[in-house]
Amino acid sequence: MSRDIVGDVPMRVIIFGATGMVGQGVLRECLIDPGIDRVLVVGRSPTGVRNAKLTEIIHGDFTNYSPIEAQLAGFDACFFCLGVSSIGMNEERYRHLTYDITLAAAATLARLNPQMTFTYVTGAGTDSTEQGARMWARVKGKTENDLLKLPFKGAYMFRPGAIQPLHGVRSKTAWVQAIYTATWPLWSVLRRLSPRLATSTEQLGRAMIHVAREGYPRKVLEMEDINSV
Repeated sequence: MSRDIVGDVPMRVIIFGATGMVGQGVLRECLIDPGIDRVLVVGRSPTGVRNAKLTEIIHGDFTNYSPIEAQLAGFDACFFCLGVSSIGMNEERYRHLTYDITLAAAATLARLNPQMTFTYVTGAGTDSTEQGARMWARVKGKTENDLLKLPFKGAYMFRPGAIQPLHGVRSKTAWVQAIYTATWPLWSVLRRLSPRLATSTEQLGRAMIHVAREGYPRKVLEMEDINSV
């Protein structure tokens, strides 16, 4: 049975994409948050994390959740951090990996957990009109728009830009991690001087938890919103 997120009642959360850079950060913040008593990770590979709060389901088909539906009920929030780069990808493939997979999970969760708050990590520059020239931005915009139509208690779209990985979080893409390593001394300065441009995995995770717990005046959170929560 789903529970409202009120008062001191602990939250139960689901995370998709917990092995990616953003997902690693969100998972860390969930595990150290005293107001969260259960974390379920759904992924294709194990996180390697051990924690009494944490349960993992290894699931291969992200378009069909019928074999594990019973394990997806009774949750208050979902942090959907699964995503891919559009580099070198045609629109049909990118749409499948971005729109189809996200909506398949969200539609299942909305049916099983109507009191759930669903938080989707999208990206700065997403095109809500779905008509712009940038393919990835149109697909992300379509994904956002259709998520907001689902019958969740609440749904929020997070649009981070540059993200500094903290607390041992690493990008799975070697060349991206190399850039983070080379530019590390600049990140704290960038985050302090340009809150519209940069955040951290820690701040992003904390903001997502706060919004799931307390709500937010806007359904789409840009970088300044994320850094102000």
